[in-house]
Amino acid sequence: MINDESGSASENPNSQDTEQSADWQTLTVTEEEHLERLDAFLVRHFPKFSRVKLQRAIAAKQVRVAGNQAKSSTRLKREQKVEFRPPQPEPENTIPEDIPLDILFEDDHLVAINKPPSMVVHPAKGHWSGTLTAALAFHFQQLSSIGGATRPGIVHRLDRDTSGVILVAKSDTAHINLASQFEKRLVEKEYFAIVSPSPNHDRDIIDKPIGAHPYQREKKAIRIGHSTSRNASSFFEVIERFQGFASVRVKPKTGRTHQIRVHMAHIGCSVLCDRLYSGRAKLHLHDLTRKNQDQTILLERQALHARHIKFKHPIEGREMSISAPIPDDIEKTEQAIRELRPLT
Repeated sequence: MINDESGSASENPNSQDTEQSADWQTLTVTEEEHLERLDAFLVRHFPKFSRVKLQRAIAAKQVRVAGNQAKSSTRLKREQKVEFRPPQPEPENTIPEDIPLDILFEDDHLVAINKPPSMVVHPAKGHWSGTLTAALAFHFQQLSSIGGATRPGIVHRLDRDTSGVILVAKSDTAHINLASQFEKRLVEKEYFAIVSPSPNHDRDIIDKPIGAHPYQREKKAIRIGHSTSRNASSFFEVIERFQGFASVRVKPKTGRTHQIRVHMAHIGCSVLCDRLYSGRAKLHLHDLTRKNQDQTILLERQALHARHIKFKHPIEGREMSISAPIPDDIEKTEQAIRELRPLT
């Protein structure tokens, strides 16, 4: 459930010229506010939102000055109209939802889930329901609280369209131990992917830092020496080659956002159907047969699956190895490529 917390500008003594609609609020710049920065102006009129959140709203085109898009640093002029659509607040608690879960392992301390594609791990803008945390809250009475009310039990995450095994802590003690293993890089993760085209080498290590993309907020990029950059290392090995494609196993040594997707795109072998980094969102049968009448969709999400994870049990200390079977959509796509695009 989303609360409507739009933040009334009438609380500010300089806000007497305020018009309000169902979504957008319009304020008039006063004489005292002449040449004030846009983000500072919004902070004073909407104190319920942090400056960072308001700057993100500006970048997301939720603010207009004199009818035009603007930047946080824009200097306002007297009598200008500033239109603002307040961001929806995050829910204070996870609302349980009866969503089926594919449980790979469970005991009193942790759960391993085979996350399906298209499921967001925890609530975020545009994805307040249908999340893994909502399903976890419904199925389990006890989950760790370290991640906060909207991320119960979540130790690590997978991208929305990446499927596969993900660990969930039932207790704070288990959470702390697992988080420490991830931080110390003691957890071994292996992913299965279909990439295009086929890599030049049978195996290699991609050791390139990853940071914020210079133009697109939703993307990451290889950024050497940038303030947002963090070291990232991935090992890949070709499993099978086809004409224009290959199936690979990838073992990330670090855990950066979009790491495998960015690294594989960097060497020119993007994960298949990765809409952000490959330029292709779907794979049709005619892409393989080159016959336009074959309109069947083989795959419409990135061909990336968290196949294995190895770690030590957070309480008992024994070695654990959990696997998630390759899902039907990726398996059928690989089979179609094998039949229609054989190497010989």
